Order: sequence, then structure tokens, then C-alpha cells
Amino acid sequence: MEQTLKITNVLSDPTRYYIYQYITKRHQEVTVQEVAENFNIHPNVARLHLSKLEDVNMLASETKKTGKGGRPSRLYRLSDDVIQLHFPYRDYMLLSKVAIQTMISLGEAGREALFLTGKRFGTEVIEQEMAKKSLGEELEFDQKLTILKSAATLAGFYPEFEANGDKTKIYFQIFNCPFKEVAEEHTETVCSMHHEFLKGMFGALFESVELIEKENMISGCETCSYQALVTN
Repeated sequence: MEQTLKITNVLSDPTRYYIYQYITKRHQEVTVQEVAENFNIHPNVARLHLSKLEDVNMLASETKKTGKGGRPSRLYRLSDDVIQLHFPYRDYMLLSKVAIQTMISLGEAGREALFLTGKRFGTEVIEQEMAKKSLGEELEFDQKLTILKSAATLAGFYPEFEANGDKTKIYFQIFNCPFKEVAEEHTETVCSMHHEFLKGMFGALFESVELIEKENMISGCETCSYQALVTN
């Protein structure tokens, strides 16, 4: 409870909250000077905000040389610690572990059920996003890409998307895995389920999709990276 109070107190400052949001979307380390310039505040004030966020383990920092000469700079990034606020207390992490282990114990039938459920949830995320935007049946490629970005952001992926010129390939990166802690214990099962989740998202928008995984953060990569071959 004490840590929860500390976190809510730190985030009660609007500037500090938006600085944290800025870093989540930046997908790389930031300096005090960068934050100061983006928020039009004095570097000392920026440093204080960053230190407050680090004090409650929302950020981590280290000193590095930037390659521009001079003294090393302190660089800030998102912490790997999981921070969850629940009133009253809930343990959804334990519930997810129980569910995954139960599915695994059921053998191939359990795995198939898990993958089908993951795909269905991916489809539902897109359908919910389309319903919110009140879009018609026929969508342009750019509209579909916008829906994908919005849905992936709401799912907590911290994503980046890019399409090729003829709009047949979509390259995208996931900078945050919502299932990371469980995936570290059950990598193959959870990552395969997540793959089906993503296929469900794409399948709800495109006539056909082939999803190719390029990088996986559980294997030590910076992101989970994919290439999707799509037919509009």
C-alpha cells in the first residue's frame, strides 16, 4: 500500500505524468535536456521530475557517453518493473499463470484452445475499435492501418507501424509485451498464443495475411518485430 501511495503521488503532477507518457512513446532512452526542451521547462526541473519517477521504479537510468564529447550524460528509460494499481488488491498475474499451466496440462487440445481463444480476442479488439469509430464495411488501406495502430496501442503494445509503397507489406514493432512475465516461464506457448492474437487482429481487417516474426524480446531482442504480408 505504501508503494501504491508513492506512485499515485508521483503521477498526480500533470507535467510528470505527461513526461512519463512521452517516454513510453519515445521507445528509447531520453536525456534531461531532451525532456526540458520538449516540455519547455528548466533542465533542473526536468531532472527533478525524472528523479521522482525513478524513485518509484517507473524509470531506470544510467550514465553513458553520448559520443558528442564532454561529460557523460544520464540517460533515462522505462523500468522493467511491473507496476499495477488495484483497489482492493487483485492478483491477475497469478490467475494468468494458473490459466496457462492448466491449458498446458491438457496437452494438444489445451494448446489449440488457447491459440483459438487468442485469435478470437485479437479479432474482438479490432471489432471494438471499428465500432468506436463508426466506420463502414469498405475501408481503405490507410484506415485499416490507423485501426491497427489504435487497437495495438490500447492493447498496451507501444507499437510502431510502417507500410511499403504498394501497401502489401506492413512492418511493425512491439516495444512492450503485456504477457512478458508469463512468457518468460512459458515462452513457446505464450508467444504462439500472442502470434495468433496478432493474426486475429490482421485477419479482421485484411482478406489474407501471412505474419512473419523477425525478432522476439524474450530471446533478448529490443522488440518483438514482425512483417505482415497482406491482401487488402
